[in-house]
Parts: sequence; structure tokens; C-alpha cells
Amino acid sequence: MKEKKIFYLLSYKIAIPFGSLVLAILLWVFVVSGKDYNMVLDLPIEARNLNSQMAHKEEVPSYATIKIRGTGRDLFKTLLLKNFAGFKLVLDLEGISKEYEFDLNEYFEKYPRKVVLPLNYNLSFVEVLYPNRIKISLDENQVKKVPLISNIYVDPKPGYILVGEIFLEPKIIEIAGPKEEIALINHVETIYDTISGITTPYFSKTDIIINERLIEYFPSSIDVRLDIQQISERIIADVPVIINDIPEKIRVFPSPQTVSLTVIGGVERIGSLSPEEILVFVSFNDWNNQVQFYEPEVKIPVDILNWKDISPKNLEIAVAREIK
Repeated sequence: MKEKKIFYLLSYKIAIPFGSLVLAILLWVFVVSGKDYNMVLDLPIEARNLNSQMAHKEEVPSYATIKIRGTGRDLFKTLLLKNFAGFKLVLDLEGISKEYEFDLNEYFEKYPRKVVLPLNYNLSFVEVLYPNRIKISLDENQVKKVPLISNIYVDPKPGYILVGEIFLEPKIIEIAGPKEEIALINHVETIYDTISGITTPYFSKTDIIINERLIEYFPSSIDVRLDIQQISERIIADVPVIINDIPEKIRVFPSPQTVSLTVIGGVERIGSLSPEEILVFVSFNDWNNQVQFYEPEVKIPVDILNWKDISPKNLEIAVAREIK
């Protein structure tokens, strides 16, 4: 109870000075502020009418610091609403081929309508304080398609597996910008991200890394799909045995001609796995007429986790010459 009293007392002591300050500001706005004053303000710069065949070689400053004049009431309203009332400075780039330098005060004196100040604010432009000049440098606009590289790491919950690769859509990104900069870009990358602990198929969006503001990326947001499945085992029978590197006029017969083995992987993937997708082979180069049995090599699809328990483990190879 004592703590509550202290809290209310402190709140009361803070509220009175704060209320007095607000009252003083309102009094200044509605009584004293009928006079004219100067105010420094940062306004956004909008560069318009760029030739579609050209692109900016250097960045145009986003803002310029200017001085405006108006009554205290209008200046106070400007401070509160400048981000919503459409204040801006416009640079017209029509007719610029490669380079041009704007003297901002000279330019806005010649084209006062390029200083956009809402009419109902009764404000007047005085001068640009910074920057005094803006240099526009242009280059030929070029469009190019480059591959997308993933920086996404997937760590499913124990007992689950990512089947196949991380699926990104699109795999090719279109970039556009100044010719010199575009020539240096051979690929783009996704942002770095880790997706962990998942147990079901996953879909989301991710962004690409944008290192150069002068370059436009289409699109800048990428679809990410992951096929997450529970890990299981399945015996695959009747996997054909292949003999590689057989010379001409030689006939070779493995015995037996098929084997069985156990595959480990995503439950849905191994459920649809056919024997023909597994390669079991022996190279004829290893054949020796004094050796009876040969251990085959096994190659499984990249989206299968592993294999084990091949049966039989060793094969016989019968060799005969073709009869002319």
C-alpha cells in the first residue's frame, strides 16, 4: 500500500510540470506564433524522368537540408506532418545523357515549382543549405540473368531428414543497373538463415542479399520449399547387377544377376524407390580367372541417406568368348 502511495505521488509531481510544458507549447502555437520565422528542414529528393535506357552510376542523395519561412503556427504544423504532407525536392533528369551537375539554389530559383510545399501551409522556400550541388552520373542500363546461391542451412529434428535439395523458386534472378556494375555480378545469394527442428514439409519466403543499391533485383523475395520426412528403412529386392568395362567379343554373366539390400532415408522417398534407381556393379577390369568371388560396389540416389545389408555380399563372374 505504501509503494502505491509513493508511485501516485511521483506520478503527480511529474504530471504537473509536463502538463505545464504542453500548455506553454499550445499557447506559443496559437498566440505568439503568428509571426514569421525561418526553419531548417530535411526534405527528400526525387529524381524524375530518367531515360529508360540509362541507369544511375552513382547514388543520388536521398535528402537535402533547406531553409523555409512561415508563421510559427505553420512551421509547427510542418514539423508534425512533414512526413505525410508530400514535402519534397524534384530534380528533372530529362535530356541528361551521361553527366550533369545541379547547382541546387540556382536550379530551384529558376524552377520554384520543383520545391513541393503544400499550398495550405503558407510556406516559402528560402535556400538549400546542404548539399549545394548534386552531380548526376549515368551509364547504359543493362539487364542480366544470374543464378541464385543458397545460404540456408537445414537441421531437421532428430529422426527426420531433408529429402533432396533445398528448393528455391526462382533459381535465376534478373538484375538491372549500370553496365559497369552489372558486368561484375555473376550470381546473387540468399540471406544467411538456419531452419532447425522441423518435422514436416516446409514452405516460406526469404530475401536475397542486396549489396549494391544501384542494382535492381527481380524478384528480391524467394520461395523456399523443403521436403522433410521421417527416417525409415526398407528392403529393396531384385536390384540388377551390372558388369562395367566389358571388352569386345567377351560375354560376362554375374551370378546371381540380382541382389537385395536395405536402404535408409525419408519414409515417402524410399517407399517409391525402384530397384532400377540403385546401381550395383562390378568392373570387368577387376576380373581374374583365379578369383572366384567379387564384392560389388553400390551407388544410391543422392536423396537416399544410406544403404546396408547387401545380399549376397559377393558375386561370381562367368566369362566366355563370343563364337564367330
